[in-house]
Amino acid sequence: MVSRRMLLSVFGLARMAITAVAADVAGRWRITITTAEGTINGLGSLKQTGDEVTGWVGPSENDPIPVSGKFKEGKLILKTLPQAGRTVGFDEVVLTIDRNTMSGTIEHGSHGKGTIKFVRSK
Repeated sequence: MVSRRMLLSVFGLARMAITAVAADVAGRWRITITTAEGTINGLGSLKQTGDEVTGWVGPSENDPIPVSGKFKEGKLILKTLPQAGRTVGFDEVVLTIDRNTMSGTIEHGSHGKGTIKFVRSK
């Protein structure tokens, strides 16, 4: 009985460690937004402290839109912080993280409904 509990404990710890590694989103990202209007390509850079994320997304490094986010139930909820006179591709998105990619469905941005995909840059 003790060995079964120990095995379950070790499995649980290993699972938490894998989740922690998978949740590292800091770094540079290539971003693709796809809507009925077409495809928009951009870039992003994220910093992470614990479960808090800050950074920017935009068409280029010279035209950034600030973002902030937080992890909840294994997903990243990322919100844009638009500036006056600027449009954004999404207001908020819930991103599913899979190692070097993140993806989700967008709504309520300047381009309507669609999908968004982040691919980690090297």
